[in-house]
This record gives sequence, structure tokens and C-alpha cells, in this order.
Amino acid sequence: MLLHIAAAVMLTNIALLEIYSLHDLSDIPDLPKPMDVRYLPDENPLYRVFVYGTLKRGEPNHSLISDAANGYSKFLGLGRTSVPYPLIIATRYNIPFLLKKPGVGHHVIGEVYDVDTKMLSKLDELEEHPGFYERAMADVILAPERKLKGTDKFEEVGTMMKVWIYFLPKFRESLLETPMYSLYSNEGSHGLKYCETYVRDSMYNHRCEVQ
Repeated sequence: MLLHIAAAVMLTNIALLEIYSLHDLSDIPDLPKPMDVRYLPDENPLYRVFVYGTLKRGEPNHSLISDAANGYSKFLGLGRTSVPYPLIIATRYNIPFLLKKPGVGHHVIGEVYDVDTKMLSKLDELEEHPGFYERAMADVILAPERKLKGTDKFEEVGTMMKVWIYFLPKFRESLLETPMYSLYSNEGSHGLKYCETYVRDSMYNHRCEVQ
């Protein structure tokens, strides 16, 4: 498990160089504090998080959010962003990114979880918040999975709420010309397989050959 997480973090480090130039982190403003007042029995606060990529069920990094050793997490249902965002797959490692460009792309579908402070810290570590991804609050429509018969039913059966989402805040404008998705799957017809297996098995190599 530790090797898996370390590999994912290393992958993100390399991808950082391909997405945007290094910048002074001192100019990143403090994010608003969570507006969540729910607590576990031990008074540990819970945070509501929307995941759209490799952390989802059945995806390569889901073991992080499902492993109790990393903290508490509970799947609440499916979520869809209230406004469109560009969800793309980029870099030689085929990483899914949600670009911080509201109004462009599609309403993105993902999963919503309640997580405790420890799990949120693990997610921040994986996503390298705030130096790479930026965790920010945004509106999504949360709907029980059992009530959804299609992706067009969120308004009918769901509830609007604020959640934490990991965005890529700085990126090359040319990325907006790449294909955009409303729903990510590593097994999708795009054929762009996430490279976690390569990184896990060959941590000291510098290139990832994607078929």
C-alpha cells in the first residue's frame, strides 16, 4: 500500500513539470475552512469530498480512500457538478485532471464521500494540495445511486450541496483544446490507460510507455 501511494505521488510530481511551470507557492491564498459541522463519535470532524478520477470505485487509486488505515471514509452517492468543468486526460501518464475553468466542458459526474481529518490529509498528500492540485469548495448535486437510472436524473432525485473538489488551477491553455469528458473511467473507450502499474513496478525509470 505504501509503495502504491508513493508511486502515485511520484507520478504527480513528474506530471507537474508537463502541466505548468513552477511558481511561488506564497501567492496561493488560504482556502475557506470547511462549512461542515458533522462529527464522528470521537468528535473528529467530517469533510464532504467529490472525487472524479482514479479515486473512484473500480479505479486505480480507490484503495487509498477505501483503506481504513488511512482514516474514515463513507460513500454517500453519485455527484454531478452544478456547472461544467473541463475534465481531461493528460501527460504521458494519462492522468485525469479537472481544470479550474468553470463554464467550459461538461457537467462532471463523480462520487461523494464523507472523510475524516486523517483521510483528508491522505488525499491532500496524494493530490499535493496546495502546490499542485488546489482543494476548493464547489457545488455538486448529490443523488442516491439506487435512484439514478441515467445521468440526466440528478435534478429530480438529488440535493445541491457544497463539497471539496481537487482542481488543477494553473495549466497550459492548449489543454482546453483536448477532449473533455463528463465521466472518467480508466477502462474508457479513449484507450488512455493510467500508468500507475508502470510506476509501481518500475519506480526508477523515467519514461512511461503507453500503448
